[in-house]
Amino acid sequence: MKKFLTLTLLLLVAMTVGAQERQAQIKFDKVSYDFGKFSENSPVQKTTFTFTNMGTAPLVINQAVASCGCTVPSYTKTPIKPGEKGKIDITYNGKGKFPGHFKKTITVRTNGTPEMTRLYIEGDMEEAK
Repeated sequence: MKKFLTLTLLLLVAMTVGAQERQAQIKFDKVSYDFGKFSENSPVQKTTFTFTNMGTAPLVINQAVASCGCTVPSYTKTPIKPGEKGKIDITYNGKGKFPGHFKKTITVRTNGTPEMTRLYIEGDMEEAK
């Protein structure tokens, strides 16, 4: 009985360690972007955030949500293999917004570590002359 319990315990530990070893890990090249100054005449600004799967399992972006409807993220939908890159394209549309400084957040949720990352965009939309 003692041997059975010992073997069962060892098997559980081995399974737990094995499951923890294969995990996706996301690493962004940058987490913030400044558009600088741009005119109200050109209110649509775009940038791309790139990331790498530094883990040992496929990485899946479950969700990318912006803090405002004026910011739209689109991202790689297919699983990203270990060592490969993916991207999140961000489009900011300041049309109908008041000129001035803005700062927006995009929350990215994945199956890897970290599970949640926040990306930031900001800029200064100047009044049209």
